[in-house]
Amino acid sequence: MASDGGKFIIDKEELKPGLILFRRSDVRHRNWYCRVKVPKQDRYKTVSLKTSDLHAARAAAWEHDGEVRYAIKHGVAIFNRPFRDVGKEYHAKQAVRLRRGEITPKRLETVRLIIEGPLDDYLGSVQVHLIADERWGDYPTWRRENGEGRIERNGTRMVSEEVATKLVKAEIERRRRGSAARGLRPKPVSQEAIAAAVRAKMEKAVPYVSDDTIRMEMKLLSAIMKFAVKKRYVPASHRFDDFPALKTMQREEFTVEEYRKLHTVGRSWVKAAPTEASRWQRTMTYNMVLIACNTGMRPTELKNLRWRDVWPAKDRDGRDIFVLFVQGKGKSRKLVAPKSVGDYIERIRAISKATEMDDRVFTTITGKPAITLYKSLIESLLDKAALRKGADGTVRTTYCFRHTYATFRLQMGVDVYFLAEQMGTSVQMIEKHYGHVNTIKHADRVLVGMEGWDPVATSPDEALAGGKAKASKAAESRDKTARPAPSSPRGQRNRPR
Repeated sequence: MASDGGKFIIDKEELKPGLILFRRSDVRHRNWYCRVKVPKQDRYKTVSLKTSDLHAARAAAWEHDGEVRYAIKHGVAIFNRPFRDVGKEYHAKQAVRLRRGEITPKRLETVRLIIEGPLDDYLGSVQVHLIADERWGDYPTWRRENGEGRIERNGTRMVSEEVATKLVKAEIERRRRGSAARGLRPKPVSQEAIAAAVRAKMEKAVPYVSDDTIRMEMKLLSAIMKFAVKKRYVPASHRFDDFPALKTMQREEFTVEEYRKLHTVGRSWVKAAPTEASRWQRTMTYNMVLIACNTGMRPTELKNLRWRDVWPAKDRDGRDIFVLFVQGKGKSRKLVAPKSVGDYIERIRAISKATEMDDRVFTTITGKPAITLYKSLIESLLDKAALRKGADGTVRTTYCFRHTYATFRLQMGVDVYFLAEQMGTSVQMIEKHYGHVNTIKHADRVLVGMEGWDPVATSPDEALAGGKAKASKAAESRDKTARPAPSSPRGQRNRPR
């Protein structure tokens, strides 16, 4: 395919309406070109005929005209385009959706990073009409061999110098783009530093890319190919809807015992703050953790929460609750929370320097919105409690508090539909990621008749209350053992003879 060059057309000859022969004045050769109008579209396909013979050019032009008509009739691609160009078009379409408020800036950035990253490495220069089932099905294997994951629970491998160099350069490029996005001048990286980083990468086992990441990337690839079908770049047979078998990773949450430990360590962590500023930051972080675990809010929803979004209410039995209006992922909803959440929020209000109705609840010590949402402080607290990694080696983040909320609620048999509404997700997502909770939820049936088991707590707050109740009961038992039994006439009369 070639451009007709517009003003450079010479020796033009119309074979029929919509089919012309011409030469170009901007090239040295005397070869002919033809331009074919696509039926029922305001588009043209221009082809170099690679011959200077007029009779041969006419015959070739008629052949191309027939091929275009056949392609239209049978849904075959007319124009050859590399996947890279189609990916750019798809990204531009998503940018329009962002301006309409249909997606978030973070989603658009994720799309860009995947298109310009792994998908470009795998398919960038491949003509989109040549992407078939084999390339689709081989993507997971290629991605695992050429990518680097974040956590070791997916398995690890040693990499070659070629792969190590590729990974190091990709990381340097990510840092460069990050600096540019923040308005900073990227620091130059010497060849010696790159070589040292490559050697270090080769000496240490590299985690595999997780199946969750691969699934997300393949969903985007599928969406781009569907976009190509709609644009008629490829026939409908190039849709990819059958995903290869990929593992679904379990979400990492705290157990009841771990949550009690986090709570206990958190209080001492706040008290041990070395400065007043540190105490303020730890107090904010600790209360945010409690709020997150008792509401199931996403990090973005916590970040967006304002004072006007929280108000007290009563349930239908007259009990005190709190209602929160939360916003995140381009959507909003109302959720309900126990009275204790209101108490945690009031603790924050008492120390905050930004308490106007439009101010954010979670701020820095100066009253500005908390951009990172106390990320380093949460890491410090989890390290202090020896809870940074889960049982399977997953590094815990702020999102684990949301998973803890979902797990506790499911364990107590909360209806999945109501929980999905409360958490702003779908029933399918809850069943997909928390299906393992069913065994715990039905523990009363599984363990019926067995001695020495306790039902789990209904919520993080009740987990704490349960621990306090056990401690109180144990103390009461110790007191009774220490006190002499009172003597009374009734006690005397009840003695066995």
